Amino acid sequence: MRRAFFITLAVLTLVLPLAHAAELPEWHGFAEHVYAGRISRDSLTKHDNYNILEQRLQLKTRYAVPGENFLSRWNGVLAYKGDFVLDEYFQTSGSYEVRELNLIFSPASMVDIKAGRQVLTWGTGDYLFINDLFPKDYVSFYTGRDDEYLKKPSDALRVSLYPKAANIDFVLIPHFIPNTMPEGDRLSFFDSFQRGIAGRESERNAVKPAFQAGNMQYTLRIYRTFGSTEGALYYYRGFDPAPRSYLDEAARRLFYERLDAYGASVRGPFAGGIGNLEMGYYRSRQDDDGNNRLIENSMLKWLAGYEKDLGNDLKIGVQYLFEQKLNYAQYQSALLPNDYFWDEYRHLFTQRITKLYRNQTVMLGLFNFWSPSDKDGYLRASCAYDISDQWKLTLGLNVPWGEDGITDFGMMQKNKNAFVRVRYSF
Repeated sequence: MRRAFFITLAVLTLVLPLAHAAELPEWHGFAEHVYAGRISRDSLTKHDNYNILEQRLQLKTRYAVPGENFLSRWNGVLAYKGDFVLDEYFQTSGSYEVRELNLIFSPASMVDIKAGRQVLTWGTGDYLFINDLFPKDYVSFYTGRDDEYLKKPSDALRVSLYPKAANIDFVLIPHFIPNTMPEGDRLSFFDSFQRGIAGRESERNAVKPAFQAGNMQYTLRIYRTFGSTEGALYYYRGFDPAPRSYLDEAARRLFYERLDAYGASVRGPFAGGIGNLEMGYYRSRQDDDGNNRLIENSMLKWLAGYEKDLGNDLKIGVQYLFEQKLNYAQYQSALLPNDYFWDEYRHLFTQRITKLYRNQTVMLGLFNFWSPSDKDGYLRASCAYDISDQWKLTLGLNVPWGEDGITDFGMMQKNKNAFVRVRYSF
């Protein structure tokens, strides 16, 4: 919260002196109440009968820099989005999060620059991310918050170039922000240190990279449209956003290993719908040969997807994700007798069905993850009703399941919930 305050203060100090002759910007946003009750009780977490109860006020605005100055000549725009949250699950007095606070400007006809806090995303997957290694919030994903909150903001500099050959996006992220993973207070999860499902009693700690020049993250996308098809190449140099490696087993300390990722994607018309292919090679820079049992191996990932509009406001989408742990023989030989081990291959299918009713004011959605290799899955179902232009009611279910408590969805099976969101937009 303190860092968000200083970011806000710094940007406003820069821009507001330029705004003396302009009208105040228009403000929009929403007020929302969210509650998710557990379908099955979980005594490991702070509350065994629900996992979210909060009220949220979001305010956002965009402000074109006025006057005769370099920012106005470069079409400068200040964008802001911030959330005030009363979290009754933890009985806090309230918190404030800046989700967006940045300056957008174009110093040349072929250059756009976006500097400040922003939500970054690219790639072709639907809830599946290969080359999108920007931070995610999986606690929000499992508890029933709006999909907007799956993506976390980053403090970054984004430079977009538009030469004739191809478009280029370069992003510099000075400060590492990890994924928000189940931590035990709100969602139980598999803790390898406790050798089972853990909650509040978990004492593991993930050590983040220090804020220094050598730990900056760089990511690059080069993309071009060929007719109706878009192709892209990706590069990422930074850290794994999830703590998968062990720094000190005795002290229960994990860390975010250094990671290089190389990828490509293509998306375009296919068989009467839209098809996409995406691949990524993750190089574990601190365990390139796979001989260190404490550090995650390099990986190879492939994704194929297809979506189609069937008419009558009915859409379907399917995806297949394949993951391979590389240097698997070295990985197996390095394991100790009591170590948990992971399979060499993982297969994951997803299916999405969306249907609109009542002049598109009612939306029924069903999204299903299913892994035949892990023998687990995750069902997300929702019904959203636009009562009016301002009021919206959303009901939904989060139902993870699995045969084994160490797999991605199997470890979450005690966190099944039914949620309701009531939102007033203005």
